[in-house]
Parts: sequence; C-alpha cells; structure tokens
Amino acid sequence: MMNVRIRTFTLLCFVLILLMPWVFFVIAHFIDTRSFSLSQANGYTVQMIGAIAGLLLSFFIIGVQMRRLLLKPLEGMSLASRQIAEGDLDVYIPLSRISEIAEVREGFEAMVTGLQKSHRKQMELENNRRFVIAAVAHDLRTPLFALRGYLDGLEQGIARSPEQAAKYVSVCKEKSAQLDRLVEDLFTFTKMEYVEGNLSSETVDLHGVLQRSVDSLRPLAQKKNITIVSEDAGTEHCIIHGDAHLLERAMNNLMDNAVRHTPDDGKIIVRCYRDEQKLIFSVTDSGVGFSEEDLPHVFEPLYRGEQSRNRATGGSGLGLTISQTIVRRHGGELEASNHPRGGALLEGWLPIHSFNHEARVDR
Repeated sequence: MMNVRIRTFTLLCFVLILLMPWVFFVIAHFIDTRSFSLSQANGYTVQMIGAIAGLLLSFFIIGVQMRRLLLKPLEGMSLASRQIAEGDLDVYIPLSRISEIAEVREGFEAMVTGLQKSHRKQMELENNRRFVIAAVAHDLRTPLFALRGYLDGLEQGIARSPEQAAKYVSVCKEKSAQLDRLVEDLFTFTKMEYVEGNLSSETVDLHGVLQRSVDSLRPLAQKKNITIVSEDAGTEHCIIHGDAHLLERAMNNLMDNAVRHTPDDGKIIVRCYRDEQKLIFSVTDSGVGFSEEDLPHVFEPLYRGEQSRNRATGGSGLGLTISQTIVRRHGGELEASNHPRGGALLEGWLPIHSFNHEARVDR
C-alpha cells in the first residue's frame, strides 16, 4: 500500500464526510420507497436517519484511521522517547501510511540506530579501558617487583663484590627502561585512541625516519649480533606529508618489534620505495614469525602470543597497535604476515599526497 500525504488524507476525510450521509440517504430512500425518485417520498424521516447514520459512520471510520495512522505512531514515538531518556534503546515505533509520519518515524529510527551504535562503541571503549588498565597494572608489577628486589639487595649489601653490584645496577636500569617503554606506549595509545583533532602536516622523509629508527636500535641489535640491512629507492622517492613525530614513533615500534623477536646472529631487512601514488615500507626479520593463531590478533591492544612472541621479549603489547593506528590516521594501512622465506613481515603503505586533516593528536 502506498503512503499518502497528510493533505491527501484530510481531503479524503472531507470527501467521506460529504459522501457517506448522501449515500445512506439514498439507500434509506430506496428501502423506504423501492424507488430512487425523491418525489415519491411522503416524508424524509427514514432518509434523514440514514443520512445521520452515514455521517456517524464516516466519523467513526475517520477516527479509526486517524488512530491507526496518526495517533498510534505519535504515541509510539512519545513512549520511545521516554524509554530512550531512561536508557532503554530497544524501542519499537508503529508503522504509518501517512508520509509525514513515516518520514518522522524513519528519522527517529535513524536516531535510535545511531544511539545504539554510539552506546555499543562507548561500551567497547569502556571495556577496552578497563582491560588496558588491568593489563598494564599487571605488567607494571613484574618490573617493579624486580626493581625493588635488586634495590633492596644493593641497600642491604647482598651484592658484595663490584661485579655483583654492577650486575644489580644493570638489571635495575633494564627494568626502569622497560617501565619507561610501557608508560610511553600507554600514553601514546591513549592519545591515539581517545584524543581527537588534526594531525600536523609537514614534509617528511620516510627514509630518514626509518634510518633514525635503525640507528636508535642499532646498539640493541649489536648486542644480539643482528645485521640490519636498509633497502630503498633513494631518499627523493620517500617524501610524504604527515606528522613526523608520530611516523617516527610508528617506525620505532616496528623496528623494536623486529629486534626483540630476531634471534642472535639474525638479520633484519628494512625497505622503502614508491609505487605509483603510494609509499611502500616493510620490516622483515629472521625470527620464527607469527603463528597462524596469532596473525588475526597481531594489532589488537595488549595481545601477545603465548609461544615465541610473548611477554618474555619485554614488549608492552601496544607497539604494533600504535603503529597501525598512526599509519591509518595518515590514510594508509599496515598489515602483518610471514615472509615466504621465514620470519615476520610487517608491511604498510602511505599516500604520497597529504592526508585528511580531521584527526589531530596534539603533542
């Protein structure tokens, strides 16, 4: 059945009010006289009763239809609005064949759908927030307890020789660095997930960003005798527009992940080259790679595999999540896979042209 406009419904009601009394008048006259000729009637009492009955019937039909098509949907929207005000988003609004009411109903349903999506997103954010707090609190305990234990050992003189004292100090520095990395990752993750704004736009040499990341992690790589090979198509081809600070943080996380999961005497290959309107970059390590169970969850916050790529490597579980978020904010994408020759492959791309400036993360 097609919808009708309110003016059409009003016109139909007016026609019905005019037509029904006359129809009933004619029917009553025919019943009384067995003829449609009005001149044969001695009186019009029966006919007038029929006309009044037709008028009353028309009012009844119009009232029923107004109740069904106008009043009931409006009452439903009123009840739904009170339910929404009380926090109940599971509402139902009756259908209406009146176009204006149907349009309002569609708008109301769109609003309810938007509220439901917003509520679900808010619940997800709240659950993530609780999960992050609980997980970070758990991760903070281990290095804190170790740091306290070694500091107590130094204070109580357990480390009697200079070599033991140096070892205790070295462990304390390592644990403090782990705490610093965890807190910094948590801070960056919080900014990327919950702070809205525009990313700053500046000319960025991605090759230089990757080289600085390599240089900053080279001392750690040298301790494990890891070889880092940088392959690129020249710095002139690796220029983009973006937030240099955040991009450097993203690349640092990728390099840090590769160094931590590459075994001694391993190799890391860093690539950066241009492909049409995209800038492709990748980091490949010679570790055991990701397991099939881990791959779908690599970029989930605080997810760490239970076997080769786990908490023992010292990661916070936020590094890859932060990197993917930063790359996506710049209009690109970051994906994880295993290289055909073995090892983990983290590959992404960034658009050559400037990105959408609607989501800024203030530093």
